[in-house]
Amino acid sequence: MSDCISAVSLEEIRLWLCSGPPSARLQSWELHRNLKQALGNRVIRMNYLGDWGMQFGLLGAGFTQFGSYSKLKENPLQHLFEVYVQTNREAEHNEDLRQEARDFFRKLEEHEAQAVALWQRFRDITVEEYQQVYQVRKPASTAASDPPPECTPPPPPPQRLGVHFDVYSGESLHQSQAQDVVEQLQRRGLLKTTEKGTGVVDLSDGGDLSSVCTVLRSDGTTLYITRDLAAAIHRKQSYHFTEMIYVTDKSQANHFQQLFQILSALGNQWAQSCRHVPFGLVKGMKTRTGEVVFLEDVLDEARSRMLRNMSQSKTTKELEDPEDTAEKVGLSALIVQDFKGPLQSDYSFDWDRILQAQGDTGVFLQYTHARLCSLLEKTEDLAAAPFDPSLLLEPSAVSIVQHLLRYDEVLYQSSQDLQPKHLVNFLLKLSHLTASAHRELPVRGSPAHVAQARRRLFTAACSVLASGMKLLGVTPVSRM
Repeated sequence: MSDCISAVSLEEIRLWLCSGPPSARLQSWELHRNLKQALGNRVIRMNYLGDWGMQFGLLGAGFTQFGSYSKLKENPLQHLFEVYVQTNREAEHNEDLRQEARDFFRKLEEHEAQAVALWQRFRDITVEEYQQVYQVRKPASTAASDPPPECTPPPPPPQRLGVHFDVYSGESLHQSQAQDVVEQLQRRGLLKTTEKGTGVVDLSDGGDLSSVCTVLRSDGTTLYITRDLAAAIHRKQSYHFTEMIYVTDKSQANHFQQLFQILSALGNQWAQSCRHVPFGLVKGMKTRTGEVVFLEDVLDEARSRMLRNMSQSKTTKELEDPEDTAEKVGLSALIVQDFKGPLQSDYSFDWDRILQAQGDTGVFLQYTHARLCSLLEKTEDLAAAPFDPSLLLEPSAVSIVQHLLRYDEVLYQSSQDLQPKHLVNFLLKLSHLTASAHRELPVRGSPAHVAQARRRLFTAACSVLASGMKLLGVTPVSRM
């Protein structure tokens, strides 16, 4: 299943759509929403589940051969994953199994009761797994034959990832609308039938079918792009957006190029305001349990490793809840590693590197913030003293002030090109500048007015650091 997000601005409505497994590039959707909101935009987030398609045909057909209801009860998501992998492996050289998968999906599209019941069970299992990580309220069960409208849930409880969604939707909600899209393509003369019986749209410049997009299988069932077309049109009608932004892994770049072309060919001028923001893949991510990585396993391991590092560090403070601190710091390490380079670039994952307390890591951001909080707490008696900015003339102080003045510019830049690296690198540089100033500009032991001016400088640095970390989806810690 995949995730989808939307965002809407105050004066110009902007719909953001994100897709990709929740283990991929963690919280890019939440960052984009946070950036737009920080700049005065009203934001709506949509979780769009890839809960329909041939993958369920494969899973449905495969479960009858390789599935076990007892294993499904014991470890549902793991067993479904094992069945899906085995089915795909068998289907590579088994035409009968591929045909069974096509038949199962056709039954789904025709709302055959037994197929829909099995699909519903698979869907519920997957959604429940998401909820364990996101800790969102479970939406009402969705029957494929009579899907409910998209709904806006109440505010969710605190979440492990700090991600929540305003609207829940999925491909299964756009089945009938997908058939409407097919009819629109037919009326406009855009739908062509190939010798194999598939329905295609010609996207070639010369109209010679040298570049086509398949929107209908030979058996009449719809494809992912057909439902995406229907979903895009439905969102325009529902939200009246002026910009729609899809955030998915970069392998889908061609899909979205074709999607936008077909929307334009259907006469939708708003298709020009659709954008695709691709993200790259994470290489080498492993946990101790094996090669296959689930998001919750990664979060658990980040917490476990961080907790061990904290227990071995001589500078770790006594904490009320070490596991909670380790959870927050571990997550910040993952997010900063994810965001500090170009979003579309692949990168190699290394646990030891991302959890380093020094260097360009999320742990270093958290350490800097905690150190600043400690300094401000120990010098509270200086807060009421008069502030004289002319006392901040040291190069290290001037560098921090100049850097802080760039904050709004960095937020705007990140919101325009939708690249989190600008904000991450700004915060990392701020942390390095603050670390230097902390050594060179002592607060305690300095004359009162000088101490107060320096405290005010560190207060500003701490405030901006915390603000930027929250935009990234990181919860700043005050002790570690």
